[in-house]
Amino acid sequence: MNEYDSLKISQLLASDYELTQDKEEADLIIVNTCSIREKAEHKVYSLLGHLKKLKAKRPELILAVGGCVAQQEKENILRRTPFVEIVFGPHSICELPDVLKSLETRKSICMTELKDDFVIPFVPFATKDDSDAPLKAFVTIMQGCDNFCAYCVVPHVRGREVSRPSDLILEEVRDLVSKGVKDITLLGQNVNSYGLKQKTSKNFAQLLREVGAVPGLERLRFTTSHPKDLGMDTIDCFRDIPCLCEHLHLPLQSGSDNVLKRMNRRYSKAQYLEKIAALRDAVPEISITTDLIVGFPGETDEDFEQTLSVVRQVEYEQAFAFKYSPRPFTRAKDFSDQVPDDVKSERLTVLLSTLNEVAMKRHSRLVGKEQEALIEGVSKADPNELTARTRGNHVINLRGSRDLIGTFRKVRITSASYHSLRGEISLNP
Repeated sequence: MNEYDSLKISQLLASDYELTQDKEEADLIIVNTCSIREKAEHKVYSLLGHLKKLKAKRPELILAVGGCVAQQEKENILRRTPFVEIVFGPHSICELPDVLKSLETRKSICMTELKDDFVIPFVPFATKDDSDAPLKAFVTIMQGCDNFCAYCVVPHVRGREVSRPSDLILEEVRDLVSKGVKDITLLGQNVNSYGLKQKTSKNFAQLLREVGAVPGLERLRFTTSHPKDLGMDTIDCFRDIPCLCEHLHLPLQSGSDNVLKRMNRRYSKAQYLEKIAALRDAVPEISITTDLIVGFPGETDEDFEQTLSVVRQVEYEQAFAFKYSPRPFTRAKDFSDQVPDDVKSERLTVLLSTLNEVAMKRHSRLVGKEQEALIEGVSKADPNELTARTRGNHVINLRGSRDLIGTFRKVRITSASYHSLRGEISLNP
């Protein structure tokens, strides 16, 4: 979501600014922030400390802080870092161009109002030429969240749930496809509840079918799904829509019913596993990834063992696993039975080891098989190799000419690790 917001900001400012990778030559630096974990918040202030030196050297440089930490901290950022001129939340992105033009008349500004009717506008994707277009893009379909999970700050910094009009979404998808984008991911804090608050709006499954029918769209994905709202109408889309990739990110958070209840997740372990079974019945080879939290307040050894049990049963291809981090405004930060940090660390180590074990088991099944892969670019780890991605969201490292970037190829998997695959371009067409 933050990556999408950053792209929108650059598009909104494209008539007055151009992007640079060199902060030394920048006239404007925007720090787009995340507050989902405390560590991310600390990184923001650390980065601002480094930028303070640059500002002292070049007083004309404009510094802005946006995103969820900006929404959370508001004027506190201006008090702690008075060299920052602009603080803006997710709902104020569209105001940024006008604010920058009038900044000379004010010392600093804080824009953090959350609007009940906020809708992300359609901004045409700006490219210099076709070769400048990305292969993959995000399209936000909704903003905010109404679930109020006990650990989550999102409803407080992104606002309440608002679905974007489907005509704007389709217009943006068509624009991206016309400019060469091949792989689009629909974004939302809870995509499965798209349209449910607006009586006349399409639901998520209907939207998926309309987006999937856009001519020229090669691959379609979406994230994030809340298990309580994942219905058979969406599960059937994996079977029925040709461009919808066989991959679903379905956060579990915990395998313990006791912990799930205290988290306010509103589903049980059994209900979650029923949805996994339905997904694999519809698409046997679907790739499942997840989010997991260890050390939520009150989590016992038995609760943690139940999480490990679900991990082994589902056999996730990948997972984002974190130690519980108390966040402002959330109920869980005030729970009295906080888990000691050393216990969290021990459990995270065990969980990561188990996740690696099951991912290796899943990935090993692909060795010797051919997969359709989009060649995405040059490998970050080795400039002599390319990186590709399967429909199941597996990363493949392989040798090949850079001319292959942007093309679809059959790739034979030669070996597997728990985080990626190795392969070679198939000689068969």
